[in-house]
Amino acid sequence: MSENCKKPYYITTAIAYTSGKPHIGNTYEIVLADSIARFKRLEGYEVFFQTGTDEHGQKIELKASEANITPKEYVDRVAEQIKSIWDLMNTSYDKFIRTTDSDHEKQVQKIFRRLYEQGDIYKGYYEGMYCTPCESFFTSSQLVDGKCPDCGRECVPAKEEAYFFKMSKYAQKLIDHINAHPEFIQPESRKNEMMNNFLLPGLQDLCVSRTSFQWGIPVDFDEKHVIYVWIDALSNYITGIGYDCDNNSTKQFKTLWPADLHLIGKDILRFHTIYWPIMLMALDLPLPKQIFGHPWLLQTDSSSKEAEGVKMSKSRGNVIYADKLVELFGVDAVRYFVLHEMPFENDGVISWELITERFNSDLANTLGNLVKRTISMSNQYFGGIVEQTEVKEEIDEELILIAEQVAQKTVAKIEQLKVADAITEIFALFKRCNKYIDETMPWKLAKEESLKPRLAQVLYNLTEGICIGASLLAPFMPETSEKILSQMNSKARTIDELHEFGKFVSGTKVAENPEALFIRLDPKKILEQVKEKNEEKIKEKIEEKKETEINLERKPEITYEDFSKLQFQVGEIIACEEVKKSKKLLCSKVKIGSEIKQIVSGIKAWYKPEDMVGKKVMVLVNLKPATLAGIVSEGMLLCAEDENGKLALMTPENDMPSGAEIC
Repeated sequence: MSENCKKPYYITTAIAYTSGKPHIGNTYEIVLADSIARFKRLEGYEVFFQTGTDEHGQKIELKASEANITPKEYVDRVAEQIKSIWDLMNTSYDKFIRTTDSDHEKQVQKIFRRLYEQGDIYKGYYEGMYCTPCESFFTSSQLVDGKCPDCGRECVPAKEEAYFFKMSKYAQKLIDHINAHPEFIQPESRKNEMMNNFLLPGLQDLCVSRTSFQWGIPVDFDEKHVIYVWIDALSNYITGIGYDCDNNSTKQFKTLWPADLHLIGKDILRFHTIYWPIMLMALDLPLPKQIFGHPWLLQTDSSSKEAEGVKMSKSRGNVIYADKLVELFGVDAVRYFVLHEMPFENDGVISWELITERFNSDLANTLGNLVKRTISMSNQYFGGIVEQTEVKEEIDEELILIAEQVAQKTVAKIEQLKVADAITEIFALFKRCNKYIDETMPWKLAKEESLKPRLAQVLYNLTEGICIGASLLAPFMPETSEKILSQMNSKARTIDELHEFGKFVSGTKVAENPEALFIRLDPKKILEQVKEKNEEKIKEKIEEKKETEINLERKPEITYEDFSKLQFQVGEIIACEEVKKSKKLLCSKVKIGSEIKQIVSGIKAWYKPEDMVGKKVMVLVNLKPATLAGIVSEGMLLCAEDENGKLALMTPENDMPSGAEIC
């Protein structure tokens, strides 16, 4: 019996942000975590695997508004979509937590209050450059070319009352922990990055509440504030297993915490290796045993100028989704690719051509052909009966040695979280089996009756090697493993049962008509199918747009002379306030070149004053001044109006200087 039997193992993924459908790069993380969780179960651990969704924040509030639904309706839709993809990829999570779960929200409020009452959180003001997509403030020095250092988008000046967490109070304690536990942050390069770029230079206090939006968990003693993502989302790792701030935590929490492994993307490593550990220290809780920042899965294709690959994003138009991959290749083939092609530390690359190549070479040839040939030969020569005859030769020794050592080697790779290398070890066994067929030439042995006992032993060795490999393959390709063992009429083995060669029951009858596990694909046909699907997608978008088209009655034609009388320029809103006597109007100070104009606009229903500041807008500047609600308006901000009467400001696509002419 394994020494790990019933020993708890708690593994988590980062919770997926509900801003939209996850692409294959996002999906890689859940598949990676699932493979580790399944392998730990194979070793005998009592695994608890948690994943879920992060559902609060300004970005969600804005997207819901754009869709004319409530934020809760919006996140319900996206969370279900995310969950369906996780299920499609055959991931064996034990809990899917949502940050809108009532028990989570309650505990987050209690955590925030406790941190405030013990002096770790205080109220102040935050003033700096704000990135809405990242929901992050930055100092001017942190910006890169004046833009967000994380996403590269525009930032706007913002000032906001907020609560702050005293990061510096615990910084040295965290540095000491990292130095004393070199395994805490992996890979080592990520640890060095966190230490050198953030911890050692000194930590600033962290903004942990917001007032500029409402979609979040309210601070229960100051409800104009909502609790910011850092405390809300990160707390899921303890709230999901029953943590209670009032010392009423569940038995599950006491059993599972600290987590054995937090698996996250390298882009959110700072939040998990600095903010989260400091929060735990403040709560007097032990830190997770290990945090692994995995690399990205980049996308490339034959026409890409960047052959090394680029990060997937909707704005680039290079997104590949898991469900589309599954349609063409199947679940296990996609699992194999993303797990095998991702290095431990460096980014991996995905393309339709590369997936097809790996499908044909590794899955159809190396694995699929091996299994089918072996079963077919057993049926052809012995009526499907696989028997051990003990007629052994020296040539068998290398195959047997590799088969006996593969489990130990695979365990060692998983211990290091080198999943791709673990799969390589398993496929090394399959490749050795194929070589063994070439060396022993069963078809030659079959020609002489006296050599039938030797032939039987050869086929037994092959069958046993395949069964050992298939048992180890289960965490990575569960359906394929099950199919192989079923066709061999054998059962999956535990790790402890895989160290000894010869466990396959002699005299077992294999399947009469073995199913082809993977059928070779025509690369040209795959690319044609991809092209067709992309074209279908474009057509769908066109049809969607048709449904929302607005056709207005045309006004009388004007001449170029009439149009030339209108002067349009780019303006920058430097200040904005509500018109107190009006339910509809905002009064903006708009900088146009060196001139500042006061413009009153009926957009209060769609924009808050603080959201207006910093926006670049299109302005009709030579409109005769008019008085609205007692305030002089010196121009007009240009807006578009949808079928429901919702307005949206017209803004330049690129960053244009204030005063630029619109022509």
